[in-house]
Amino acid sequence: MNTPAHQLRVAVLGFGEAGGAFARDLVVAGADVRGFDPKVVAPEGVTQRSDDADAVRDAELVFNLTTGNEAESVLRAALPGLRPGTVWAEANTVSPALKVQLAELVEDVGGELVDVAIMAPVPGKGLNTPMTAAGPAAPLFGTMMSGLGGAIKLVDGPIGAASSRKLLRSVVYKGLAAAVVEAMAGAAAAGCAEWFHEHLTTEFVNFDANMIDRLISGTYTHANRRAEEMAAAAQQLTDLGITPHIASATRDALQAIAAPHRQGEEGL
Repeated sequence: MNTPAHQLRVAVLGFGEAGGAFARDLVVAGADVRGFDPKVVAPEGVTQRSDDADAVRDAELVFNLTTGNEAESVLRAALPGLRPGTVWAEANTVSPALKVQLAELVEDVGGELVDVAIMAPVPGKGLNTPMTAAGPAAPLFGTMMSGLGGAIKLVDGPIGAASSRKLLRSVVYKGLAAAVVEAMAGAAAAGCAEWFHEHLTTEFVNFDANMIDRLISGTYTHANRRAEEMAAAAQQLTDLGITPHIASATRDALQAIAAPHRQGEEGL
């Protein structure tokens, strides 16, 4: 692995939004890039290979940037071409347990898997998108990427530690996004979409460093009342013709949090 960074042989599997951007930036950074996607032609400067195994056969570093559902099948398809010593950067969002299973497959042929988590949207950032990496080969991956402009933060922990952190973050960010979409649909049906958009924008801007602690403490203190409020919110959305997926789930979650407290009161 003493190849100069500007000559690093990198394979990119998947030329979607993330893979295409990474491949283009790797070329600009001076890497020798090859890759494969059954549906998308390789970006300019990237050598088009015939399949996944062909793409990785002479690579020192492999970026798997397909999809979570395809992560295992693509890895298995590439295994016949994977050579010992290759670093496999598994950057798809999958469970920590699956990352461990994939690592075992890579290790069986002498390669090393790195658990990579992409921590922000890729468009506009490309290879500079913040990423975390975990596992025994993470330091080597960080060294490889340091010469290519990659923003890598090493996570102290085994394979799966980086993915675990991302998925915990996803509960909040993807859940919040889904809640906003549902509420905006309700606001549009109620005829107050413009006001509601401005209201949310103002509220989010006013978040401070203590907001998380207040959200947690307030939820436990007022879970019963908030569950009743969310039941009313879910009913309103239903009346407006909007299916209250998030509102109903929030009601149920709050009821579950409130249940131990109610049981304690009943036992007094």
